[in-house]
Amino acid sequence: MPTPPDLAQLLLLGLDRPGSVPLLRQLYLELRRAILSGVLPPGARLPATRALALQLGVARNTVVAAYDQLLAEGFIEGRTGAGSYVSRDLPEGLEARPRPGPAPPPLPAPIPHMAQPGTAPFNTGRTAWDERTARIWRQLTVRRVQRPDPAMLGYGDPQGARPLREAIAAYLGAARAVRCTPEQVVVTSGAQQAIGLVLRVLLTRGDAAWLEDPAYPAVRAALADAGARIIPVPVDGQGMMVGAGVSAAPRARLAYVTPSSQYPLGVTLSMARRMELLAWARASGAWVIEDDYDSEFRYAGRPLASLQGVDEAGRVIYIGTFSKVLFPGLRLGYAVLPPELLQPVLAARLLADWHPATLQEGVVTDFLAEGHFAPHLRRMRQRYRAARDTLVEALQRECGDALEVEAPDQGMKLVARLAPGLDDVELAAAAAARGVIARAVSPMYLAAPPVPGLMLGFSGHEPGALRWAAKTLGACLATASSRHPPPRSGPSPSRRQPAGRP
Repeated sequence: MPTPPDLAQLLLLGLDRPGSVPLLRQLYLELRRAILSGVLPPGARLPATRALALQLGVARNTVVAAYDQLLAEGFIEGRTGAGSYVSRDLPEGLEARPRPGPAPPPLPAPIPHMAQPGTAPFNTGRTAWDERTARIWRQLTVRRVQRPDPAMLGYGDPQGARPLREAIAAYLGAARAVRCTPEQVVVTSGAQQAIGLVLRVLLTRGDAAWLEDPAYPAVRAALADAGARIIPVPVDGQGMMVGAGVSAAPRARLAYVTPSSQYPLGVTLSMARRMELLAWARASGAWVIEDDYDSEFRYAGRPLASLQGVDEAGRVIYIGTFSKVLFPGLRLGYAVLPPELLQPVLAARLLADWHPATLQEGVVTDFLAEGHFAPHLRRMRQRYRAARDTLVEALQRECGDALEVEAPDQGMKLVARLAPGLDDVELAAAAAARGVIARAVSPMYLAAPPVPGLMLGFSGHEPGALRWAAKTLGACLATASSRHPPPRSGPSPSRRQPAGRP
């Protein structure tokens, strides 16, 4: 089969001589493209290397090297005394251009109303360090790198390194009254992965699952992804209304709760409700996922004991994270599992990312085992309390009656309720346009009547930034209030459902 006469011209069109890619690589790619597209079909003869080099104005060695690469990869074959040919062993139909297939499924939409990257106030989930913690962290990291554990140079334990699991179990027992052994701890790439693994193991499509209403958007999305039939359970001043959950779905497979600080409202699950929840789980054989995401930062007394610590039947799965107590970029969380769930969760973990990052595991282990963790928490607790007080004072000064603000006893954020007639989704958008992240609360409701409010993070932000952001938010509120004055009398008008609410 003769060589197409226009091959050299096609190759010239594809070569970019002043480009950063070497001519050898460009020529190889252009020849391969000609073969794959059918310009050079199976059996076609390639030009002699000397002739093609002359036509292209390149060194003959460049053409020889490109041919050698194609020969090594099986695209062409050499025949003694007869030149080079496109391999006849290539699959049939390779020269035909494939017809366009069906359009790929659309990518999943971003989870709305989630924490955003960046340093803008009042972005949530941000943490802070002081110089002492930074110095200790540098020292521990350098020590681990200078004297690396040989195990770090290979694959790690999918469950997490034993020393870290021992340190986590000891800390949880002392600080959170969690009853566990290191064998029950699974270290994960953040709390979200821990929750996802548990849902993968426990749920089959169509299973009912209780979810607080309002709810943490990422868990709502994870439940939907797992095919759960989500049962919204309303929240009041004592936390999840367990009786409402029992009435709606008494045989639900699991319940997800944030008992120490309900997300997003911040209320604590009362002891009576805790006992009611555990009694339901025990009687129905259901599981309870306890997400204990920021209980370390309590500003009025000691952190509350965990729900898992009072569970006599072993139905509670405890989820924790280092994202809030150290920093989110660490990507280390953990689950404390009842023994019968350990092996199924580990099997699921092997399908995800095999094992945690061993260097980070080692540094965190040293940070806990050598006694640095508790002093760090004390210092950050003081720092976040001061930031909370700064924010509350600034909001009361700048926002007046348009915003109802109370200092929370726990956590890294506060929820401020809006005056009647104001739309939190519109306000969040207006604040974002001015460089302030104020997350709307109403879209986090599922079935309960949404209460407009703004979630404002104060941890990890400097006092000056908090004051500036409060002033900016006050300006946004003043503009919104002038457009939507509150009603003079009578009940508050029903709130319009925000567009695009999940």
